[in-house]
Amino acid sequence: MNNQTAILIFANSAEKELMSTSHSSADFFELLNTETIKTVKKTGLPYFHYSEKEQIGNTFGERFTNAIATIYNKGFKQVITLGNDIPHLTANHILKAKDQLNHSDVVLGPSTDGGFYLMGFKQTHFNTTKIQNLPWQTKQLRHCLNAELQQQHIKTTYLETLSDIDDASDFEIILESFKPLAIKIKKLLLKLRKAIQTHSSFTTVFHGKTVFKKHYNKGSPILLHI
Repeated sequence: MNNQTAILIFANSAEKELMSTSHSSADFFELLNTETIKTVKKTGLPYFHYSEKEQIGNTFGERFTNAIATIYNKGFKQVITLGNDIPHLTANHILKAKDQLNHSDVVLGPSTDGGFYLMGFKQTHFNTTKIQNLPWQTKQLRHCLNAELQQQHIKTTYLETLSDIDDASDFEIILESFKPLAIKIKKLLLKLRKAIQTHSSFTTVFHGKTVFKKHYNKGSPILLHI
C-alpha cells in the first residue's frame, strides 16, 4: 500500500448524540460533521468515519482502540484520529500530523479542556491495553498519557492547542479566537449565542444538558449538567 496513513473520524452522527430538540443546535452539529469531512477530504488521505453504528465496546477506551485496530487491520501503518467538534481544525493540522509521524511515534493535538482533538499513532507503538485503560473523559487524561509516553520512551510531537465544543460556554471561546473559522459555522454560532443571550441562560437552548449526552465520540472530560 503506497499510502500508509489513514484518518479516523471517531464521532457519532448528529442525530444520535445531539442533545435536545433544539433545531439550531442540531443544525450546528450537523454542520460540524459536514465541515470536518470536508476538511479531511482536502488532505487527500484515505479516511474512515466511525459513528455509533461502527463503534464496538462498552467504554470509550474500548470503542476507541477497537476502531483504531480496525484501521490497522486494513493495512495502514499510521492512524490519525480526530473528532467532529473542532471548528478551527484545518487540513494543514492533519497534514502536519502526518509529516510528524515520519519522525515521531505519536503526534498529539491538545485541546483546551485537557483532552486531545487529534491523536496520531504508529502501529508499531500502539499499545491497545495501555491506551484503552487511560482515564478517558477525565482531566487526568493528558497527564497520564504524557507520563506513559515518557516512561516508554516513545517519541512524541505536539501540535498547537485548539478548542473543541463540549458545551454552550465554548461558543464564546471559539468566536473570540483569532483563528480562521468557516463562515457557515460562525454564522450559526452567532445565532446560537444570540438565542442564549435572549433567554439569559443556557437551559432554554440546551435543555439543561451538556452538548454530548454520552460522549461516545469524546475523549474530553465529561461535564456536569448546567
